[in-house]
Amino acid sequence: MADFLSYLRQPAMPEPVLKGARVVLRPPRLDDFGQWAALRAESRDFLQPWEPTWPPDDLTAVAWRRRLRSYWRELREGTALPLLVFDRQTQGLLGGLTLSNIRRGNAQAGTLGYWIGARHARQGYMTEAVRLLLDHAFGSLGLHRVEAACLPENEPSRRLLEKCGFWREGYARGYLNINGEWRDHLLYAILAESWQTADGNRDA
Repeated sequence: MADFLSYLRQPAMPEPVLKGARVVLRPPRLDDFGQWAALRAESRDFLQPWEPTWPPDDLTAVAWRRRLRSYWRELREGTALPLLVFDRQTQGLLGGLTLSNIRRGNAQAGTLGYWIGARHARQGYMTEAVRLLLDHAFGSLGLHRVEAACLPENEPSRRLLEKCGFWREGYARGYLNINGEWRDHLLYAILAESWQTADGNRDA
């Protein structure tokens, strides 16, 4: 409990985990709640078609603490890396991404998920954030494979993944429950050796 309370009491902008030309990625803190809840609330109609159903209390401070507790446990256990994406210049929140379901042993793999606020979409922020996370995943974390999935009709998400070097590997029926319905998904993945040799992926 003491470790969790220490985690919650970190400054609003601690030393960033990952820095890019325009974005900063770092784990969420207690003081991020205001920005997070406001951005999610104003982007509800934009985000909900692509996400699991939001709990009724999703944007409350109580739910945020519950979310942070889960993040802290996953970070401690090394099973996930939840990150918020901030504008490097203004420190305003842009969105978030998570490397979850991290498997070690013979797999050395993880699953990428991401979201961005409606007013920040299609401006290249998430592309830069995903590339930073891939550099970290295949570098410091030593992973061999990063997977992702998206709804077939989510063209912006498909373009983002393909722009970052992901290959489409399959089509999964009823893969995830999205907005109250079991939905088919396109399955993507990228391997460490592909990332390391694809110099074009580093272009802005």
